[in-house]
Parts: sequence; structure tokens; C-alpha cells
Amino acid sequence: MSYSAHNPNRLTRTALALSPRLIPLVTVASAASLAGTTLLDGLAAIVALVAGGTLFAAAAVIAGLSIRHRRLDAALKAQIAQFVEHDASPSFTTDAEGQVNHQNRAATDRFGTRTGQTLARILGEIFANPAAILYRMQKRADALGAVREDLVTRRGHVRLAVHRIGEKGFLWRLEDMAERAAGGRGAETISLPMLTVSRTGTVLFMNEALRRLVGERVKSLDRIFADLPLRSGEEHEIRTQDGPVRALSVVIEGNGGRREIYLLPIDGRVVPHRDPTAFETLPVALIRMSTEGEMREANRAARALLGDWQKGASLASVLEGLGRPVTDWLADAAAGRAERRPEVLRVRGRETDTFLQVTLTRTTEGGRPGLVAVLSDATQLKTLEAQFVQSQKMQAIGQLAGGVAHDFNNLLTAISGHCDLLLLRHDKGDPDYADLVQISQNANRAASLVGQLLAFSRKQTLKPQILDLREALSDLTHLLNRLVGERIRLVFKHAPHLRTIRADKRQLEQVLMNLVVNARDAMKDGGEIRIETEELTLKEELRRDRATVAPGEYVVVRVIDEGTGIEPDKLSKIFEPFFTTKRQGEGTGLGLSTAYGIVKQTGGFIFCDSVPGSGTTFTLYFPVCEEAEQPAAQTAPAAPRKGARRIGEGVVLLVEDEAPVRAFASRALKMRGYTVIEAENAEEALRMLQDKTLAVDVFVTDVIMPGMDGPSWVREALKDRPGTRVVFVSGYSEESLSETRDRVPNSVFLPKPFSLSELTATVQGQLH
Repeated sequence: MSYSAHNPNRLTRTALALSPRLIPLVTVASAASLAGTTLLDGLAAIVALVAGGTLFAAAAVIAGLSIRHRRLDAALKAQIAQFVEHDASPSFTTDAEGQVNHQNRAATDRFGTRTGQTLARILGEIFANPAAILYRMQKRADALGAVREDLVTRRGHVRLAVHRIGEKGFLWRLEDMAERAAGGRGAETISLPMLTVSRTGTVLFMNEALRRLVGERVKSLDRIFADLPLRSGEEHEIRTQDGPVRALSVVIEGNGGRREIYLLPIDGRVVPHRDPTAFETLPVALIRMSTEGEMREANRAARALLGDWQKGASLASVLEGLGRPVTDWLADAAAGRAERRPEVLRVRGRETDTFLQVTLTRTTEGGRPGLVAVLSDATQLKTLEAQFVQSQKMQAIGQLAGGVAHDFNNLLTAISGHCDLLLLRHDKGDPDYADLVQISQNANRAASLVGQLLAFSRKQTLKPQILDLREALSDLTHLLNRLVGERIRLVFKHAPHLRTIRADKRQLEQVLMNLVVNARDAMKDGGEIRIETEELTLKEELRRDRATVAPGEYVVVRVIDEGTGIEPDKLSKIFEPFFTTKRQGEGTGLGLSTAYGIVKQTGGFIFCDSVPGSGTTFTLYFPVCEEAEQPAAQTAPAAPRKGARRIGEGVVLLVEDEAPVRAFASRALKMRGYTVIEAENAEEALRMLQDKTLAVDVFVTDVIMPGMDGPSWVREALKDRPGTRVVFVSGYSEESLSETRDRVPNSVFLPKPFSLSELTATVQGQLH
């Protein structure tokens, strides 16, 4: 493409134009004058000869001037070439058509030898469509003598300067510039309108493009935008000197509450001559695409988020996880129904999850409707959300499991209790005795299942003690060997020095048995199960599987098998109650959830690593505990009562909101000779105790009841009856009572479900 422009000196131009034509004319004129001497008289011949000589002399003078001018021009170019030869920035001299006549050493080092090529072809290697920029700059340099512009290239910012040399030559200089902040004063030359505003909306800076668009400098956002507040990635109306126009706004949050706002044209009226590199260098990720989702262009920031992508590819081939067809979402955006509704999607083909928040906005370019997608990295936000959701889910399941367990414990207390009452009236020879025993045994099995639910919900009653894991595993070895069978070998590997932990030994054994049984079931063809222990010091917090292990000293237990492994998509669900990878009838789905609850309630952590086809490793972290085991606190004996009390003597106030449990407990205590006063709730019990003549020796009360709970009414009653003993019963764990029980003297806890003998023995122990 030619981008020449001429404005030379008139005299020189005339001389250059006439000099090649005057010499032939002089020759012809001289010949004519000589030929005419035979035809004309002497006077005419003399005149002709004088005229021809004059013209010849003039031509000779002009030709001499032209030669001198060319020599001077060549000398000037040679001097300039010599001057720029050692310049550190690439420099070129060109003619009016843009052809390179000379390039300095820096240009040769960077671009190679390009003499004879056009400058547009050379600069096309570093930024798009250079011909238009070179033509514009050469026209201005032709008129002004010199001009320069700051440009954004694929490699960063450069300053291109051009100087006119002589009549038809130009000197071009390409200077690399240090990377600069887009919102600083360097944004002055960006062709897209942009501004910087403070936290309060005060305009701190407007670049030239925006000042030209608005027509003046303004001090507040409301002088520019008609529809505040600004929302990044959405269209807004701008007040301009030519009337309102619409533009896509991109807002970038900065330090100290400052914001940089970039405006992208919607209908082409905002920036009549857009710099094609402006979209590429915006510091916000943008994708231009059709209304069907065909991606036409992605700038540098977007490519950094997306990774590999191909022009013309569909958005659905790059992003996933919308939860509905992407085409429906695009159609809603094209129709204006998806505004202010960003979606979070996952980038396809990544080894680690990368999430992007995507906002779609309608645009029109070249008369064609389209969409612009504004992307922002939402990976950290999504990770935190997933951690919160997982925590909330496990908490909700735990609350549900605990509530179900509490209700089941009430039912099981009534079932097993009344079964005990029936067994008292039947001997072993009775035909119904075996059936009653079956009912009692199955009630106990159900109670064990409920105990696992309580373990997961971390509401079971634990009896922690100082343990050496090596001793605990040694005591468990015989049972574990019986569990795994003959085809599987059980191997123990202990660290030589292992400090103690604080845990419930019985529950810890349950965790290890569950893990070993799962390992056994995953190894149908036999193999080896290894149980390893070691001591580990974490100097920094350990983050994995949405959990954070604080720095400190831990005893680590690993249960390693060589089984079938667990699929990656199922790993996140293995600790959920009733989730199992076993076939129907082979497992309840409560083994790992029980282990999870016990470990968590102990203050530890449990993680799972699995490779399908290779095996699974469960890793348990328990905090080291160096405290000496304290002997169980003994309740101070009550003051001796007047007179000896025989077994079965005494008055019991029974407070229980569940009628079947209350009926069984009342009958059981009455059978042992106790006088029982029943109350359905705490308020009724307090009303009964207002009778000062009523003597009560023991309060037997449920902990959780509608209205006032057990500990609350007991503390109120003990103000007038300080010596009364208390038995708390509950379907929840003893921990639910631990905070208040310390303030209730002479009290004990009896977990549900309890048997007839357990209830009567506990009451008897409080009275005697």
C-alpha cells in the first residue's frame, strides 16, 4: 500500500519537472534557428540564435541546481544514516512510498536485513495493521516536519517517531518503552476512552479520548454517566457533546478504593478511529463472540485464563458446568434477559479446577449483533464456597443424624424397656420367651446402629483417656486378624518412639475396625493390609480436602490396602452417611461416616488417598497429648440421712415428655419398691414441688424437652431442695449436658436407650 504525501518547495519541484524537457527544446530551437538562416534574413537569425542560447543557458542552470540538490539530499541522508547508525533504538530511512533505503545496526539486529522492503511489512511483525498508522503519521510529518505516537504492540508499549528529511525522505525511529500502568498518565494515548475515579466518585483523570468524547473535563461520574451506579461488563449511557451514546463499561478495582473505567463502543460512535490493539491490551479479560457463542476474538487477559483456544470455537467447548444448555444462556443474553446475572463456569481440560465468573453483554459491531463476555477468575471464591457448602452439608447431615438418633433412642428405650418387663413375667420354658429375647437383641442392634449415627454427628458420649497407640493396636491385633480372614495378611509397622494421644479407646478401636473391614472388602483376591504409625511435626498448616490442619505435633495412623481403589468422583462422598460403593446388602454406608465422626470428635483429622486399581490409604491425624491422666472426679458423698434406708425405699420425681418412656421407667422403678411421681414437663414438675410437704429424694429427668429443659428446672428446684440427687437421661450424648452439669451438684448421666436394670441401678446408686 502506498502512503506517500508530497509538499515540496515549488521552485525545486518546477526545476525537477522542467529540467529533462528543456534540453531537447533548446536543441530543437537551435537546429531550427540554424536551418532558418538560409530562409530568414539576418535579423531574424540573430534573434533566434540569442533566444536559443538563452534557453540553453537556463536549462543548464536548472540542471545544475537539480544535480546539486540531489547531491545535498544524498549527503543529508548519509549524514543522518551515520548519525543513527549507533542508536540503540531501531531506525529506518524510507522514501515517500515507504520503501526502506537504510536501517541502522539496532534495526538489523532486531528485524534482519530489510533494505528494499516496505516499512509496513517490517512493522507488521510486532503490531496489527501498521499501514494505516504509518500513513497517518507520514501525512502529519509531511505537514509538520515531525510527529510521534505511543503504540501498544504484542511485546509491550513502543514509541514510533518520524522526521521528514529532504523533500522525499523520512526517518523512522522505534523506541521500546518501560511497561506502565494503564491508568496512569501514559493512558493519555490509549484510543479507548478511560478514566480514573476515587472511592467517592470524584473523577481523578480522563484520557484524551474521553475528553474529546465528552467535550470537557468533568469532576464527577454523574456528569458522564446517566445510569449510575456502574456495573462492570454492562452497557451504560454516556453523555457526550453530540448526544447520548451507549458503551460497554469495564471497571477495575484498584488500591485505596480507586477504580479504572474503560469504555468499549457499542455502536461505533464512541471512538470513530479505534486503535485495533486497544482491545488486546485491556487489563480485563474479554471475549467477543457471536450470539450463537462462536468466539471471534479473545484478548491477552482472557487467553491467560482460558489457556488454549481456537478462533471460531464455541463457548461451550471451552467452559462447562452451567447446569443448563449454554445455547439457552446465550439466547437469553442476546435477548437482554441475562443482564446483571453472571454465571460461574469451569474451564474444560484443566488438571486442576479453574472457575470463571462470566458476564454477557449485548453489542453491535459493523451492524452485526454480538456478545461480549467479561471474565474474572473465581477459582478461590468457588473453592471457599465449596468448603462452606461441604461444611454446611456435613453439619446439616450431622444435625439430622443426631435428631433421628435422639428420636430413635426414645423409641428403643420404650421397646427394650417394655420387653424387659415382659421377660420378668416369663421364664425360659415359656414359648414366648425366645420371641421376647429376639426383640431385645434386635433392639440392641438398632441401638448400636443409632450409636453410629451419633458418632457421625459427633454427639455420642466419649470417655477419653491417655492412650499409647502401639498398645491399643496390640490389644486389637487378635480381633483384626479374625476380621480379615486367612487370605489377607495384616502387617503392623510402628515408629520406635510414639507419644501418647487422648481418645476414647473403645471408639478408636471401632474406627480401626471399620477401616480394616473396608480394606478387606476391597481385596477380593487377598493381599496385604498395612497399619503404620509415626510421629509428625507440622511446621506450617496443612490444607487439603477442604480441611486445615493446624501446625503442631501429631501421631499419624495409616491404613493401607491393595484393593480396587475408589473412583475420584466418589472420594468426596465417602464420609457421608449411607453412601457406599458396595453392592446392596453388603454394607450400611455408616462405617466411614462413623469413623469420620469419632475422629473429628476426638479433635483429629481423617483423609483418604486412592488410586483405582492400586489401592487406598486412610491417614488419621491425632494431636499429641502429654498430660498425665487425671483420676475421675468423685462426687462428694451426700450427708448421711437419718435412719438406714433399705433398697427400694425413696421418692422419685420422674420428668419425661415421651409417654412410652415415662410409662416404662415408672413401672420399672415401682417394681423395685420406689414411690414414683410423674410429670410430663418441667413446668408441671416445678408446680408439684411448690408443695413443701412433698418429700422427693431423686429427680430423674430428660435433658431436652419442650419448654424449660432438664438442667434449667433442676437448678431452679435445687434452690429450695439443695440435697436432692439428680439423674439426667437423654438420647443425645453426655457432651450436650457437660456445660451445665458442672453447675448441678450430685448429678449423674444415663444415656438412652437404657434397660430396666440400668435405670434401677443408677437410681439406687444415687440414693445409697
